Amino acid sequence: MMWTDMQRENAEMVGLQALAWLAGEDELFASFLGASGASAADVTEAAGRPEFLGAVLDFVMMEDAWVMAFCDGSGLAYGVPMEARAVLPGGQAFHWT
Repeated sequence: MMWTDMQRENAEMVGLQALAWLAGEDELFASFLGASGASAADVTEAAGRPEFLGAVLDFVMMEDAWVMAFCDGSGLAYGVPMEARAVLPGGQAFHWT
């Protein structure tokens, strides 16, 4: 699945898919919890917040292998997480010129 003009609703869906994938990866999910300082209960509570979903995508995009595994498992093109992240709060690209 690929969206050329990613809408916020679609971006949130990708973030939720990434969270579900991450939660199924025990060791990686533990790393996410450690890096974020969140508990599993915090994750459940925050799952509906777009800014949290952006943080989930930030984490997944830290490693190409994670992006590939997530996208392969979800049937998404490899660029979709980056497109979704750009739409969610805090994901706007900075222009330094």
